[in-house]
This record gives sequence, structure tokens and C-alpha cells, in this order.
Amino acid sequence: MSEIRIGIDVGGTFTDFALATPGGLRTLKLPTTPRAPERAILDGVQQILREAAIAPEAVTGIVHGTTLATNAIISRHGARTALVTTEGFRDVLAMGDEGRFDQYDITIVKPEPLIPRWWRYGVPERLAADGAVLLPLDEQALHALARTLRDERIESVALCFLHAHVNPAHERRALEVLQPLLPGVLFSLSSEVSPEIGEYARFSTTAANAFVQPQVATYLDRLETGLAALGLTAPVFMFLSNGGLCHLDLARRFPIRLVESGPAGGAVFAAQLARDLGEEAILAFDMGGTTAKICLIDKGVPRRSPSFEMAREHMHRQGSGLPARIPVIDLVEIGAGGGSLARVDAQRRLQVGPESAGSDPGPACYARGGTQPAVTDANLQLGRLAPEDFDGSGILIDPGLATQALEAGVGAPLALDPLAAAAALAEVVEEQMAGAAREHAREKGVDLRPRPIIAFGGGGGVHAARIARKLGATRVIVPQGAGIGSAIGFLQAQAVYELSRSVAMPLSAFDAGRYNRLYAEMAAEAGAFVTAAAPGAQQVAQRTLFLRYKGQGQTLQIPVEDADLTDQDAPRLHALFQSHYAALYKRALERIPVEIVALSLRVAAEGTAPTPAVTDRLDRPLPETAMLYDLTTGAMVPARQILRADLGPRPLQGPALIKDKGTTIHVPRGFDARTIEGGHVLLTYTGQEG
Repeated sequence: MSEIRIGIDVGGTFTDFALATPGGLRTLKLPTTPRAPERAILDGVQQILREAAIAPEAVTGIVHGTTLATNAIISRHGARTALVTTEGFRDVLAMGDEGRFDQYDITIVKPEPLIPRWWRYGVPERLAADGAVLLPLDEQALHALARTLRDERIESVALCFLHAHVNPAHERRALEVLQPLLPGVLFSLSSEVSPEIGEYARFSTTAANAFVQPQVATYLDRLETGLAALGLTAPVFMFLSNGGLCHLDLARRFPIRLVESGPAGGAVFAAQLARDLGEEAILAFDMGGTTAKICLIDKGVPRRSPSFEMAREHMHRQGSGLPARIPVIDLVEIGAGGGSLARVDAQRRLQVGPESAGSDPGPACYARGGTQPAVTDANLQLGRLAPEDFDGSGILIDPGLATQALEAGVGAPLALDPLAAAAALAEVVEEQMAGAAREHAREKGVDLRPRPIIAFGGGGGVHAARIARKLGATRVIVPQGAGIGSAIGFLQAQAVYELSRSVAMPLSAFDAGRYNRLYAEMAAEAGAFVTAAAPGAQQVAQRTLFLRYKGQGQTLQIPVEDADLTDQDAPRLHALFQSHYAALYKRALERIPVEIVALSLRVAAEGTAPTPAVTDRLDRPLPETAMLYDLTTGAMVPARQILRADLGPRPLQGPALIKDKGTTIHVPRGFDARTIEGGHVLLTYTGQEG
């Protein structure tokens, strides 16, 4: 039987659908329904199947990614959550690791914990660093605490005991005691969510998991019920922040692993395109309705990280957010999308984002009650977008409302006409996105200038060329299906599960027996999750060691073979670490002991699902020219307008607009555009801006 699969990406503004069939890939974009996200999903699934004349029971798989957990953490709209920890340690969440993301800012603002102090409780118990019991768990204190939690109407509990990553016995016993006393309350154990050394990161990750768990679990229950009511019997998988897939049961237990699922789908999409085109190093740029995402991809593989930061307080500064110790695709996300709102502050400075109009009410031009100018309003005013570009989305665009909002919100305070206000708004948001890319590249020690930019998302093609100029890049690739890139990426993903275990193992006393035993336990656990998501598939395992010189705070990640070792392998591991350290820091250190501090395992189903070519085309007639704002002259000028299907290998000189279903590509003066292998559009900077 031929596979028919649906990828669904729920963003803050739009919900995107990719339907893969033997005949090709169809697309759909609908406004997100924020109060009940599953409503847009169910409406969209019905619509895209009806348009393709496919019966619901013919669908063989559904892959879904969502920003629900991310938005709950950023907006602080989660469950009533309590932290239960070792007595004397309830303030770990507030104290953090005492790091400062800006050493010289005396007014530094650090993120508030997700769980307030009055819902953080300590109980008598204590484990030693090696897991030995120093003080037994006080079960009477737990019984008394249960009454307090009931009185406070707590909905979710994070159990985080000191050194539980070494010995989970006290956390498991606390669960056994509290669960019968608190029916309906959900529990997250740090020894399951993030069993790694470092109390702050482990507590923070578990607190976030507990904070979003009730909301995510209820949402997934509603979605599963709604899909079944439509007659869909296919398995539903969730897209994870590490670029893999999991079954719904795992998503309900560990919703923290969904936090960056949508952006990760875009990274998978861009990585596949980079492999197809033979690009060694690219910058993925995904601009949606609410946020913009930036990811570095080398040799067709997105960069990965064992941790990331949630809800950064200071723009995109590393260290200004809440840590989460879960495997993720390494990217940066900022509040700059089509719905990002503009305002003029008390110092008469134009600010854009991170606040977003979302889909309800949306930008002013949506005519749904929004009055503040948004990026989409500016693009309409500048001629980069047209009302017809939103056909099929259910949104009726009113350009006059965009002009009014720009005049009142930006023009009047700064004494600018609506066109100049729109140009200023676009310039600010593009500089913010370029700045985020520069900062991310600086942190990674990467030169962005030689990298082509792969641009996707609803706004990627509109802004990518201008961002490329700010970064010194000369090539932009806008792929087929760019408007729903993340949803297509979902369909290209594998079933993947990653986990880590903290150890304390000096290489001078390397214990191969313990090493092999730990990896065997991890392989059994990870393999079971992958088997549940991809029954019968061959599995590939990748091991990574986290090593450091004794006394250092930072570690290096060293990939090693997926095989048992012997005690005689210790010198080889030492030499491997020394070579990696020297490659990164130019010289290795001698006579300083090296130790393993953590083991990591990634198990994936082998192979990627083939994704058919996009068959959707924009078929409405276009005027040959459109009025488009030209930055060089500062005025509206006639620009060539062409359907993507009509663009060939012969270069089209900017200024121009290229239109396709769900995608508009803005070709500024100084760039040309042509079609390349696979039907993708390549924009090249020619330098001829005069």
C-alpha cells in the first residue's frame, strides 16, 4: 500500500499542512486557533484531504509539531506547579548557577523561576554524591505536604532531590507516597526527565516539564480524539526538539522535549536541501508569523546541543534564559515574524517585537480588530506583499487598515509618512534578525559570509535578500514549498531518542565493565522508544562522551564507536580527547588528569522517509509589473512580477517579485534570481545596485 502522510506544524500565527502522496506533495496554510489549537488542525486535515480526494482511512501516518509548550513557558501560562526537593534546597531555581550573561551590567535582569517560592517545598531526606543514603526520606512530611498541595490546588509536581541522578530511590518513593494522595495531579521526576549532574539545570528542566505537562497532555488527548472522530486511524507522532519523532505517550510524559519542535523541523528541511544540493555549509533562516529561527548546518547535518535556554530575557544573549538539559538542534529563535508589532518608545526609538499580533487579532490589515502596525502591514505598504497572496487562508486583507496603523503607530510619533514608516519598520526587523545571526555565529566561531542562506517560512523569501546583504552573504536559496518548510521537515524525519547519564570516571581509573553496563542499559531504554515509533526499522546508535580536564567546568563532546570497550582502551580515549582539545584551543594540556563526566546515546531508525516533489502551483494570473519600494531610490518603482513556475535558468534582475502558493520572494535591486536543480530559486548578489 502506498504511504500517505500528513505533516502538521502549529505556529503562533499559522498552522501549516504538508500532505505527501504518491502523486506529489500538497500544501495548505490556515490561521492558528490559539484558544484551541486542535481546531485549526482538524479543519485543515479535512480540507486538504477533501481537496486531494483522499479518504481519512487511507492516511498511513501523521507527524505533528507544536509551539504549545514553548508559548506556555514564554508567556508563563502553565499549570499551578509545585517543586518538592531536599530540605534546604528550594531556592536552587532562584539562585541558579551564579553566572552572569553580562559581567558589567549592574542592573542585570535574570529570568524568574517558573515555580514561585511559595510553591517550592523542602522535605527531610539526603543522598550523598555517590547515591548513598545519608538521611532517609521522611514519609510523614510527605503526607503533611500532600494536604498543603491539595489546599493550593496544585496541578503538577516536580520531584527534584539532591543527587537523584545517581540514585532515584527517594524520588520514586516520594511518587509512590504522593500519587495516591493527590489524584489527578501529574508528576515529573528529575531522575527521569534529566538524569544528569548539575542541580540547577536538572531542577530547571524538570520544573519546565511539570509546568507544561497538564496543558500538553490535555491538548494531545483532544487532538487524538478529534482525529479519530474524523476517521483517521493512522498513528500520530510528535516531532521532537532534537529533530526526531516519538509516540504520543512519550510526548505526554516528557513535553519539555517538544519545546523547539517546530523550528527543529525547519532545520531538518534545510539540512535535507543542503545535502540534495551538495552545499557543505549553510545558514538556515526560517521566518514565520511570530518568530524567526536561525540554524547553522554543516555537511548536511544541523548542529546539535545537549541543552538550550528557554525564554531568554535579554534578546538573544547566551545565559539570559532558563536552562533545559535536553538534546536539541542548536538554533536561535527571536520574536521577529510577520505578526511582530511595532511601537515607538519614550525615547522615540522604533521597536519591533517580540510582542506579536498572532492570528487573532493579527496584523491591522487582517481586519480582525488589530490596530498596532505589524511587519506584515509594512510589507503590504512596501508592495512586497499583495492582498491576493493570502487567498485560500480565510483571511481578507484590507491594505487601508495597514496604512492607518503605520501612520498612527509609527508615522505620527516620528513625523514620517506611511511609506517611510513601513521602510523603517522593515529595516529594524531585518537588522534584528541579522543581529541574531551574527551573535549566534560569534558564539560558534563561524564566518557567515561564504555560507548561502536557505530561506523558508512564510516571510523567509520576503526578507532573506536584505538580511544576506547585512551579513555579507551573496547567495540565497528559496526552496520549493518554502512557506511550509517545517511541516515538510517533519515528514523527512526519523524516529530518534537521545538520553544521557552522568558518571564520574577518571580515565586513569577507567572501568570498562561499568561503561559497558551503562551503555547497555541506555541502549535498551532508547531502543524501546524507537521501536515503539518505528516498529521493524533498523536502528543506528551513536555514542558521545563528555570529557574534561579535572577541575574544569566545561566539557568536550567526543563521538566514539558503538561497541563495548576494555580497560586497555583508556589511553586511546585520552589521546582522542587531547586531539579534540588541541583542535579547538590550539594546544593540549599535559600532566592534567582527564575524566569522563557523562555518557550520551542517540538511537535512530535508519533511513529517511522519501518526500515527493511539491505539486502545488499558484495558478492565478499576475500583472506583469507591480509597484515595489526600492531602498536605493527610497521610492516606489515598477518591478517585474512573475510566477515561480515561469522562472527559468535565465537570471531575472531585481527589483522583482516572484510569487508562488504560500511564498513570495522579494528580489531587491542588486540581486538576480533563477531556477536551479529541484525547482528551487537561487538569488545571487551582483553588486549592481545603482
